[in-house]
Amino acid sequence: MIKATIITIGDEILIGQIVDTNSVSIAKHLNRAGITVVEKLSIGDDAPKIEQTLARAHAQSEVVIITGGLGPTKDDITKHTLARIFHSSMLEDKAVAEHVRTMLEKRGIKFNELNRSQALVPDCCTVLFNHHGTAPGMWFEDEDGGVTVSLPGVPFEMEHLMEDEVMPRLKSHFSLHANVHRTMITSGLPESMLAERIEKWEDALPDGVKLAYLPAPNVVRLRLSAYDQEDGEATRARIDELFKQLYDIIPGHIVGYEDASIQALIHDLLIERGQTLAVAESCTGGEIASRFTAMAGASAYFLCGIVAYANEAKVSILGVDAADIERYGAVSEQVARQMAEGARRLSGADYAIATTGIAGPSGGSAEKPVGTVWMAVASPTETVAVMRASGTDRGQIVNRASAYAIELLYKQLTRK
Repeated sequence: MIKATIITIGDEILIGQIVDTNSVSIAKHLNRAGITVVEKLSIGDDAPKIEQTLARAHAQSEVVIITGGLGPTKDDITKHTLARIFHSSMLEDKAVAEHVRTMLEKRGIKFNELNRSQALVPDCCTVLFNHHGTAPGMWFEDEDGGVTVSLPGVPFEMEHLMEDEVMPRLKSHFSLHANVHRTMITSGLPESMLAERIEKWEDALPDGVKLAYLPAPNVVRLRLSAYDQEDGEATRARIDELFKQLYDIIPGHIVGYEDASIQALIHDLLIERGQTLAVAESCTGGEIASRFTAMAGASAYFLCGIVAYANEAKVSILGVDAADIERYGAVSEQVARQMAEGARRLSGADYAIATTGIAGPSGGSAEKPVGTVWMAVASPTETVAVMRASGTDRGQIVNRASAYAIELLYKQLTRK
């Protein structure tokens, strides 16, 4: 098994100024190639810390991938630290220098000594030419056959170098076996209940196949993994057969595989049937509409989304009865039903979803605590409504309520 450690460098990561997406992308590339990531580390722009972390990485991994710290300013120290570690002097790469000069001229930026410094590289490395930026990547090999790769921290530059340079070289350098990961998406069963239902199936999994539960709002992903497999295709087929057994164990709760989502299933159903959808949201603030419109082709069925946050908007736009708001409150079954029916009537859609709730942190009561959300779906034949306790944190409530409401629509669409 070939192991890898990923190191992201930058004070901005440690203080929370940016989110480290690089390590996620790199890990996906490595795992697909059969290289197992044993650790991901984020450290600051500190030379001793970089040296210490690299020593640790080299002790446990054949592959070390580093991002960050390759810019032209004094706080970018990765390149010079690597030169010391590999006992290398610095030299100017003429091709990189000319590339930097040309790129800056196109942007109207004067080429100066700081920019020229980006063409300085340790003389023992193989330069990985960066067509999309000014900082080149660097490939180092040690006496034991291990590889250290240093890449720029800019995500799209890193991504291009991983695809075009790093992965082809790693596949050529090492004899790789496959890491196989397959994920089934389930819905409607909490993690603990799901685990209880599939316990016998889990206990009977063959040696070398590992199950992981990955819960999210209203869905649980089941991932089966097998590492260091000589025949990846045979292992994938075996895992698929294991997953097929769950159709008899938890029928009606399987959404699909990998990146499948309930909204994607609804997307396909509505297009297939030539039906349309509208949304009326209060507490979810447009989140449901955004989940549908983020998918290519949504214009074939998605007619409109109305964020009727104020009671006045619920009345004047959606036609909710003001007396019902006064009597039952804005967060009620009656209002949710009328919002859905109003959105369907206004738009002419076949189906409409509505949400109204208390997202907090204030506004709750003993009768209707924060997290109380009423949701409704209006269809050509009926309107259904349910209340779901959707959490205690505002972001969590919006996320969960949106998922619950979309699932309610899915149940109506697939009802027999």
